[in-house]
Amino acid sequence: MVDDAVRLLPFRTGGPILDVPRTVDDALRATWPDRLRPGEGATRELWELLATLGATDLGVARAVEPHLDARAILAQAGTPDRDDRTWGVYAAEGPGVRLDAIDDGDGWRLHGTKPWCSLAGVLDAALVTAHLAGGGRALFAVDLHDPGVRPLDQVWESRGLAEIPSTAVAFDDVAATPVGTPGWYLERPGFWWGGIGVAACWFGGAVGIGRRVHAEAAQRDDPLLAMHLGAVDRRLEDARRALAEAASLVDAHGLDAAQGRLLAKRVRATVASACEDVLSRAAHALGPAPLALEAEHAKRVADLQVYVRQQHAERDDASLGQTIAAGARPW
Repeated sequence: MVDDAVRLLPFRTGGPILDVPRTVDDALRATWPDRLRPGEGATRELWELLATLGATDLGVARAVEPHLDARAILAQAGTPDRDDRTWGVYAAEGPGVRLDAIDDGDGWRLHGTKPWCSLAGVLDAALVTAHLAGGGRALFAVDLHDPGVRPLDQVWESRGLAEIPSTAVAFDDVAATPVGTPGWYLERPGFWWGGIGVAACWFGGAVGIGRRVHAEAAQRDDPLLAMHLGAVDRRLEDARRALAEAASLVDAHGLDAAQGRLLAKRVRATVASACEDVLSRAAHALGPAPLALEAEHAKRVADLQVYVRQQHAERDDASLGQTIAAGARPW
């Protein structure tokens, strides 16, 4: 698998890249080492693994990334989990739905609906954010096998990430265990490291598409094809450098919360922009045939188009600009 590994340092070879599962089912059955936690000296190794998974199959990366993120969150909270459970992280909010956490004296219970819960009908457990009666939100661990957990009957129509259905889930008086103090989930530096881990998956998907362009250019002496390959290489290198620098900064422990937030916004925006350019360049370079006739390429393109939309385009650019404008001049 080393020959197919996605490295964040140029010209690097060797090193521990784990065996890469080829299906979501295999990924959910796999055992992942505890060392793969951002900010604990193995950040680059973690992000290289996620990128390698993404280059192989973005559905696999999409299943593994939140599982490893949940394990890291639990460790950061001082409540590490046993190895045999699969995890999701459900922190999205949406119009018309709300999940509340109520302390009834005997413990915390969850009531309401949470949107965008990927693989809720398959995973064992999840970390879920819920609103508190006094305001604010807190993070809770829940058993997804609890009889009060009910994925709603929503059709997942997406052609991308088809094996990762994401639907709303109703929680009816579900027992919940607090993880950290109120507000801790969003305030901890690891929140932003998890966001960069998602970008590492996007980067891997773009690398997979770039490899298809490279394979085509290696077979034909076509100046336009070479031009597109050069542009793909330039954008992938932009993304790789951003991730590699971020991994070094995270493990150096020299960032405060505000600097970590800015770093994550910059890296995610850089990687997302590179992905969109690679998608466009590949379409122009390869034409319709691979999209119509090659299942692996067509799936990778559809998966990345959906996955990278976790970056909210102009809204996140505006958020980045507001963050920069509120601080000292950065350049």
